Amino acid sequence: MKRLFRWGVPQAQARAGAGSEMKRLFLLRHAKAVPADGGTEDFDRALVLSGIEDGAAMARYIRKREFRIDWIFCSASARTVQTAELVLKEIPAPIEYRDNLYLAGSARLIAAVRGAPPAASGLMIVGHNPGMEECATALAREPIRRKERARHEALEEKFPTCALAVLDFDVGRWRDVREKTGRLADFARPRDV
Repeated sequence: MKRLFRWGVPQAQARAGAGSEMKRLFLLRHAKAVPADGGTEDFDRALVLSGIEDGAAMARYIRKREFRIDWIFCSASARTVQTAELVLKEIPAPIEYRDNLYLAGSARLIAAVRGAPPAASGLMIVGHNPGMEECATALAREPIRRKERARHEALEEKFPTCALAVLDFDVGRWRDVREKTGRLADFARPRDV
């Protein structure tokens, strides 16, 4: 089930990016949630205080870096929704809550990317591990420069809660995104921001 919400975004901004020759993908893992061993269903696990703080800090980081996010796909679980809402406080964007992104693996995430609105230049997906890490690793090209190599090493070390991977693709259409072609432009963890 998909639910679309607009958070104060003018139609013109939602359509902005048409004809762009670059697409930027933001993969944001949800912030830290209550442990899975409690009496709560996994889907309903909410963020803990440190998760809320990390999510707010990551949202401010995204705003300060002036990253442009035209559209957000978000798993419909409580912890991903709460994480996305923290981002939306800093950067208004249209958002779709999708049940099929709950615990989605890399293949499903890449399919979502390829089906993104064509006019969106910047797409964020808020989801879960291990899918987010697998997706980032599958889409990232071999590093070319030293800074890119350092980001790859950090990504390979761990994709912790509330980590953000930013990948750039030299394509004009999301459907043309292919594995091992994205430049890892940024990889930020809560401890980095």
